[in-house]
Amino acid sequence: MSLNQIIWRNLKKNLKHYYLYIFALVFIVALYFAFVTLQYDPSMDEVEGTIKGAASIKAASVLLVAIVTIFLLYANSIFIKRRSKEIGLFQLIGLTKTKIFRILSIENFLLYFGSLAVGIFVGFTLSKLLIMVLFAVTGVQGIASLHFSGQALIQTLVVFGVIHLLIMLTNYLFIKKQSILSLFRVVSSAEQKVKKMSGWEIMIGMLGIVLILSGYYISSRLFSGDFNSATALFLAMTVILAFVIIGTYFFYKGSVSFLLNAIRKQKHGYLNVYEVLSLSSIMFRMKANALLLTIITTVSALAIGLLSLSYISYYSAEQSAKDNLPANFVLSTPEDAEQFAAALAENGIDYTETRIEVLRAEVRVEDILIDIPLGDVMDSSTMELPVVSETAVANLDIAEGEAYFTGYNDIMRNIIKLKGEGQIELTAGQTTVPLHYLGMRDDFIISYTFTSGGLPTAIVDDSLFQRLKSGQNDKTPGETSLYIGIDVADEALLAKADTLFAGMFDEQSSSQSRQAMISHQKQMMGLVIFIVGFLGLSFLVTSGCILYIKQMNESEDEVFSYTILRKLGFTQWDLLKGIQAKQLFNFGIPLLIGLSHSYFAVQSGWFFFGTELWAPMIIVMLFYTALYSIFGVLSVLYSKKVIRDAL
Repeated sequence: MSLNQIIWRNLKKNLKHYYLYIFALVFIVALYFAFVTLQYDPSMDEVEGTIKGAASIKAASVLLVAIVTIFLLYANSIFIKRRSKEIGLFQLIGLTKTKIFRILSIENFLLYFGSLAVGIFVGFTLSKLLIMVLFAVTGVQGIASLHFSGQALIQTLVVFGVIHLLIMLTNYLFIKKQSILSLFRVVSSAEQKVKKMSGWEIMIGMLGIVLILSGYYISSRLFSGDFNSATALFLAMTVILAFVIIGTYFFYKGSVSFLLNAIRKQKHGYLNVYEVLSLSSIMFRMKANALLLTIITTVSALAIGLLSLSYISYYSAEQSAKDNLPANFVLSTPEDAEQFAAALAENGIDYTETRIEVLRAEVRVEDILIDIPLGDVMDSSTMELPVVSETAVANLDIAEGEAYFTGYNDIMRNIIKLKGEGQIELTAGQTTVPLHYLGMRDDFIISYTFTSGGLPTAIVDDSLFQRLKSGQNDKTPGETSLYIGIDVADEALLAKADTLFAGMFDEQSSSQSRQAMISHQKQMMGLVIFIVGFLGLSFLVTSGCILYIKQMNESEDEVFSYTILRKLGFTQWDLLKGIQAKQLFNFGIPLLIGLSHSYFAVQSGWFFFGTELWAPMIIVMLFYTALYSIFGVLSVLYSKKVIRDAL
């Protein structure tokens, strides 16, 4: 038999094991080529002028290369170990290591570059769809076209050519350092199997759970006031990261085996066939893959967390804009307001105008201050707040000597916590007045430019406001400014009014449009969602494929056990129930731990990104879970085929 015949037969025989690897490679190449094509697509000119899309996508493509390289090298190491006995047999029949390396290299070349060619074609056809998705999530008005880039082709070939050389190098080193005897032991030594748990492993398992729970607890207290300096806050974040990652590793190394061993002891060792195929297998195999599962769980949590935070910001764009700009348009001067009002009237657009006098004042809040993180960075005992009269708020009557706060945004509310009632002291100009603070209202009545980016607005009795404005007892009057808001009566004409506004005031103007603010935030966060989403999708596919390949190997390693159980009278369904439970653990545990990590990471600081937590976070988690579950289902289907062929 010639060398070419050996290569061809091996290729046909092993193709069934490589199909998911080929799918993942085609998918990743297509995604990378489409990403790189976007950098050179003329349609991106529409995006680059507003959100620097090409530069962001270029950075994302670099991260994608890192993910791809790690996946391909790891998957190749699995496959080369899987074929170790085959390599040993080649040496036994007289083939030299050089010829064996040549056989493997030609096989890999055909699979790799065949997949590369298909991936480039798929990426070319998907590039238009990608830019359409980018335009949709960012709200950019542009025309997407199908564009083939020679520069993108060269860059893709160079990147994946270098990765292929790395794969060949690892294969060469593996074949060179292995003896014939060691090649027949690679598979059996690749998985760590133990008969009983040691005391050290039990301690590691318990410590893993404690570390994870401790990390969760610290993250929930980050902005509760327990950490009152920037150094303490940074140290707490570092501790959280270390506790969660180390705890996750210990969890896989010992906690899973510890918990399942406890279940087995509770049953006094009498396990049915389902439990033997699921619990026992997981106990002895998961600890061997602890490092891999820790990486998959950590990066999954990172992807889910970043995507959740991005979507929170995108989802909250409209509400955040309403809080920052209470009116459709906020004008900086009376002259700008009159000019814009005239343009609206000329175009037949009805509107209402709101003018509120705003007084700047120093307010001492020591009596109502609960606590403040970062106390060494900011002194919150005295705040510079805007003050308005009670007449600025509908249906509000405040007695003299009393005050409300309103419009406190979520970020500042979580950083500087205030009591529900107490004494404050207000100073405007040279006049100081003690007031009884009655609590916080939810109204946002003036724009964020008056509130130092999120501090509350004080509401006082109108007679007191007038005295402070004019200067009590001939003292220096308080500094005042004017808030001017214009609301369009008919929402259907809002887009037309916004077009008029954009034509009269440029981006450098201090006058602002709520719709423009919404569009700008959606553009920025839409791009982040686009990039993080596709990076997360690429990692999901690669990590899912790795877990699937591992389970495929385990299923084939256990064919002998399946054969014996079938001969003893157990049906295919009996065995499949155990396999389903096993795959539920194998795929479900990393998924649940990743979701748990991402939840505690998001909830500790989500308010920095938007106004809504649950809806966007749950949507992201459900979407990620649905895609991830596909690989678990594929693993069960493959195991079903192995069981069916066991007799």
